[in-house]
Amino acid sequence: MERKRESQVKELIRRLKYNKSALFGLVIILVLVFCALLANFISPNDPTPSPPDLANSLKPGFWGKDAAPGMPLGSDALGRCVLSRIIYGARVSLSVGFVAVGIAMALGILFGVIAGFFGGWVDSLIMRIVDIMFAFPALLLAIVIVAVIGQGLDKTMIAIGIVYTPQMARIIRSSVLYIKEMEYIEVQKAIGSSNARVIFRHVLPNSIAPVIVYGTLMLATAILDCAALGFLGLGAKPPTPEWGAMLSRSYSYIVSGAWWAATFPGIAILFSVLGLNLLGDGLRDILDPRLKT
Repeated sequence: MERKRESQVKELIRRLKYNKSALFGLVIILVLVFCALLANFISPNDPTPSPPDLANSLKPGFWGKDAAPGMPLGSDALGRCVLSRIIYGARVSLSVGFVAVGIAMALGILFGVIAGFFGGWVDSLIMRIVDIMFAFPALLLAIVIVAVIGQGLDKTMIAIGIVYTPQMARIIRSSVLYIKEMEYIEVQKAIGSSNARVIFRHVLPNSIAPVIVYGTLMLATAILDCAALGFLGLGAKPPTPEWGAMLSRSYSYIVSGAWWAATFPGIAILFSVLGLNLLGDGLRDILDPRLKT
């Protein structure tokens, strides 16, 4: 068994090496994770100085003649280092993404497995609730949930996780519906294995691959939704360095010439979403048995 798992891991690594786009996405994500973990050490300045350095308000970076000292990407309206806030913002955005997707995966797997395995009225009830949630645009539903449970970063994570639960439930349900009809599942039922044993030992492990792929792609959307809620003022509270909030408070300065205050947080969002999408597409190609040669 251990040799089989080791060979499977080696095969996944081999296929990943030959998938250039997935490898590029993985590099981007590793850089973001590196920034998030080591923000205290690599950040050139304090992202939330108190009091604000208003003397360096909206100063350009290395390209300008009156560049703010020690701020390579310039400063925002309160004189805070844009680069430092982007680095710390990676920690915030990735945390929201992973926690939100974790909530969606936990709830989605729970309800998806129950609906797919037991079927009947249980399946109908869960899927009708899922259909009702699908009737609302994801961002609008997240705004409603935040409005009900309150603002804040923790509430944003919960709201995004709840919004993504129906999608995850549908995916895991479709896999369970296919796997539970396999012969080895019928054998397990015939020899008297309990439902819990069949689910946790056979159904769930064989249904998890599409969840991993979709979860990776969902991370990108979660970061975008977090940025959107932050842009609307419903996400992280000031002075937390969050990319969407940075855009919200800086986009109006573009017309005055201080384009860097909003441009670089937008580029950070762009690369994080790009990296996760490339990695998710690569994992789909690697884990989908129909694409293996």
